[in-house]
Amino acid sequence: MKIADQIVDSSFTAIIKAPIEKINIPEWCFNLSEAEYQSCSPAHVSAASTIGPDGRRMSINVEIIGGSPMVQHYQEALSEPHHLILTSWSDVFSATGRLVLHVHWELSVRAIDGATCEFTNRVISHATEDMMTALDRQGISFEAFRAQRQPHSINHNRSETPLFAASLERAALGASLSKVKTAKLS
Repeated sequence: MKIADQIVDSSFTAIIKAPIEKINIPEWCFNLSEAEYQSCSPAHVSAASTIGPDGRRMSINVEIIGGSPMVQHYQEALSEPHHLILTSWSDVFSATGRLVLHVHWELSVRAIDGATCEFTNRVISHATEDMMTALDRQGISFEAFRAQRQPHSINHNRSETPLFAASLERAALGASLSKVKTAKLS
């Protein structure tokens, strides 16, 4: 599959109150429970990890963005404790049928001081040539598709970023989501 025009490039940051030495983004990502993934956005439906055909780790995520279900097959492109880049040929299911787009998801942290980090969640998506052909067949211009999709994608990234940061913080500090919920009830 070939990549075509860019749909969106959005990046947001949030603070993690944990030392950078305790953060390992790939370990967090590939060990994320379904409940933890769901806690990071109301749009998150399901998540699981597996190994792709080429032996790289893969995170399978299902979410609904702008009313369209998406199945993402994220594979490691770069995997370091403080920097993870994943790429996916993602299926988007819309009222007009299934489309495939390419998503580049980049997660990183940088130390602010000895006890605090800044987390960055960047998502870049591109149409594929197959998607462009499908849109053309349906009489939908790419510009109209992008104009409809961009605000939903940007808003989704904006809202999930602080929740991903909170999840990374829990992982770094050894707290689980269930421990946090129990503590709030007491």
